[in-house]
Amino acid sequence: MVAWLRCGGGIMGSVEEKFRRLPPELQREVMDFIDFLLRKVKKKPGKKLRLDWAGGLKEYRDKFTSLELQKKALEWWD
Repeated sequence: MVAWLRCGGGIMGSVEEKFRRLPPELQREVMDFIDFLLRKVKKKPGKKLRLDWAGGLKEYRDKFTSLELQKKALEWWD
């Protein structure tokens, strides 16, 4: 059985006790690591870019410049 389950204080009590025993410089490292983990969790994986649509705007090439097509494609994507 995990030690924090046996102690009755739960995981937070165990973490706090261990944290308090660390010198201040290591406490700062722990806080930095926690911030790193939180940033890592918040990152959402982006959608993988698909290129199977290449050439899909051929019908518009005589109506728009490439820059206008790019802007239109972004509008249509939303």
